[in-house]
Amino acid sequence: MDKQELGAFLRSRRERLAPRDVGLPAGPRRRTPGLRREEVAVLAHISTEYYIRLEQGRAPRPSAEVLAGITGALRLTDAESDHLHVLAGTPPNRRRLHRRDVRPSILTLLDRLPQTAAFVTSAVFEVLAWNDLTAALMEDYALLAPEERNLARRAFLGPQHPDAPLYGLSDAAEFRHHVVMDLRGALARYPDDPAVTGLVDELREGSAEFTRLWERRDIQSAPTLTKTFHHPVVGDVTVDCDALALTDRDQNLVLYSAPPGSRDAETLALLAVVGADAGMTP
Repeated sequence: MDKQELGAFLRSRRERLAPRDVGLPAGPRRRTPGLRREEVAVLAHISTEYYIRLEQGRAPRPSAEVLAGITGALRLTDAESDHLHVLAGTPPNRRRLHRRDVRPSILTLLDRLPQTAAFVTSAVFEVLAWNDLTAALMEDYALLAPEERNLARRAFLGPQHPDAPLYGLSDAAEFRHHVVMDLRGALARYPDDPAVTGLVDELREGSAEFTRLWERRDIQSAPTLTKTFHHPVVGDVTVDCDALALTDRDQNLVLYSAPPGSRDAETLALLAVVGADAGMTP
């Protein structure tokens, strides 16, 4: 284990990331570039003290689980992850993990789509990035902790009544069924990813409805072409639904739009003016 080089490598990877890259608010003005050490520790699910000792070259050899958490927190590429394991003196972790980093070009695209609520979800329904109209139509995810941005968790374990429509959706039951089928596929693709297996276990333990649907073992659903949101500020709005697969990262770009000149398009335009303050509380 090369403790000094390991610490230097961790610092270099941490300093290249901005809070928005990992779904965190920028907060007050920062005196140094990159994420704070405590932010990395939270994202990696380890103690801040231990992470600080790693960067200072004073910690004992980290386990494979700790390295996996740090790899995800720092958004390391496969090559960077392998290098991290070499520095730590631990065999590279070849388990396949689902990706949470969004391509910069997609992040730019989100804000360039006119009158369209657009957001990116991971293989397990984490909302990774979104534009202002999504915040107005659904919720401002910047106000939520990363673990609270998971649509599967919010659909089955959220604060709303189990039978209540998530975000006022008219097809909440169909959406929950779709979530279960997609999670079954994700579990097959990432059987060793603790974030995937942990989410499925959490949902099975916490939701009888999820367990009932899970035991059906359905694996394919019909595409959803439209959705109707019962919005508390602007009333009902029906949108066309398109989910574009970002195959290189196993993510989806979800687009909610309305035909130009329609009443629903005018409602979306109104939401764009009202802004995130109009977003729903599920």
